[in-house]
Amino acid sequence: MASKNYPRRKFIQTGALGLAGFTIVPRHVLGKGHVAPSDKLRIAGIGAGGKGEGDLSEFSKSKNVAIVAMADVDDRAAAKSRKRFSKANYYNDFREMLDKEKDNIDACSISTPDNTHAVATLAAMQLGKHVYTQKPLTHDIYEARILTEAAKKYKVVTQMGNQGGSGDGVRRTQELVASGLIGDVTEVKCWTNRPVWPQGIPTPTGQFDIPKELNWDLWIGPAKMIDYNPAYLPFNWRGWWAFGTGALGDMACHIMDPVFRCIPILYPSSVECSVATIWKAMWDDTANQDSCPPSSIIHLSYPRTDGKPGEIKVSWHDGGLLPERPDELLPDEDFGNWDGGVLFIGSKGKLLADCYGANPRLLPTKLMKQTDLPPETLARVPEGHYLQWVNACIAGYGNAKTSSPFEFAGPFTESILIGNLAIRSWMMRNQNSKKQEDKYSGRKKLLWDAQKMEITNFDPANQFVKREYRDGWKLSL
Repeated sequence: MASKNYPRRKFIQTGALGLAGFTIVPRHVLGKGHVAPSDKLRIAGIGAGGKGEGDLSEFSKSKNVAIVAMADVDDRAAAKSRKRFSKANYYNDFREMLDKEKDNIDACSISTPDNTHAVATLAAMQLGKHVYTQKPLTHDIYEARILTEAAKKYKVVTQMGNQGGSGDGVRRTQELVASGLIGDVTEVKCWTNRPVWPQGIPTPTGQFDIPKELNWDLWIGPAKMIDYNPAYLPFNWRGWWAFGTGALGDMACHIMDPVFRCIPILYPSSVECSVATIWKAMWDDTANQDSCPPSSIIHLSYPRTDGKPGEIKVSWHDGGLLPERPDELLPDEDFGNWDGGVLFIGSKGKLLADCYGANPRLLPTKLMKQTDLPPETLARVPEGHYLQWVNACIAGYGNAKTSSPFEFAGPFTESILIGNLAIRSWMMRNQNSKKQEDKYSGRKKLLWDAQKMEITNFDPANQFVKREYRDGWKLSL
């Protein structure tokens, strides 16, 4: 056993950040926020089925991790994780788990539907637990701002689960853009094939018995209570505003990630959109405001943060809609990949990358062989997104970095959800209102005041900044 005088710096070098050769150091020597390698990083999973099962499996690949507790509202979904991590204590309510296990856990993985991300994440942070939260970080704009502030206040290791943020591709994209080969970026176009689940459909109806293995009240979480319907579970909740954030919330955290790493932007100044119309009958296009639309296009405008004049335009296309192919791309060359892509347009040229920033290439692509490309200057993450967070937790707050800490992921998520604010405002266009100013057909540019977190020229849109929680749920620092 090492002595109490074992140097902190030496511990980090030989133990916490290395994947081998850990030094045995007791927990009390390291102080608050540190995890002794001899103890292992004790992780609790909030959401143990579906993506939660995959996340816990990834963490467990480290010999320095122990899965000690799990919470899931659906015993059916959690069955595989419970079998695999049979020694972990199991709960339905994550709040009960955090209360009873607070002295037994060091970190939490949050893999619930979007609806519950913020409340579960903040509850863990307030207990001093490191957190890994699946994308999108939150369900609404206000929640994203709260978690950004929480990261500063509680000083725990944080990571959003956009795994591509630790990939080699996004780092190579950063190096190519930073090299100046395409000049100053003035415009970026992003797109995805999502949704691949039902959207733009009528609200489910019918009476169904709640399965005995499911706690429907906990599954609903902070949202307004509705009757149980199997149409929402286990995955299709993504297409319903009460629980999910649609195609944009699901995929923009992957596809737009290199945008926020490569160009000098933070919060948008304006947003506008167009949304596919579903016709219920002749001349009846009354939007179903419960369901996300089948496709949309969003345009965001960002002030530059580097002091240069002008704004940078970022567009988003989903539901199979694509921006125009650049002339520099040959007819038979792929425009992104199956999941989507991102196109950077600069003053000197263009750069195309696939989803996650993978496979970046200058356009025309022959330039990749004809141009002196910049060397690799950014550190890669060979251990991957999951174990990067694990190692940072072991090292302790401030001693190691993650790729998507909430200081980055929070503002990034806000921008994405401002796009959803525009979509939902468009879907109100036929609401029963005698006031013309309360009607929005998608033909306005919505102006965003980031400091106040509000749309300044169309007040009805501001209802989508912060949702109302039902009784028993709250979010406060």
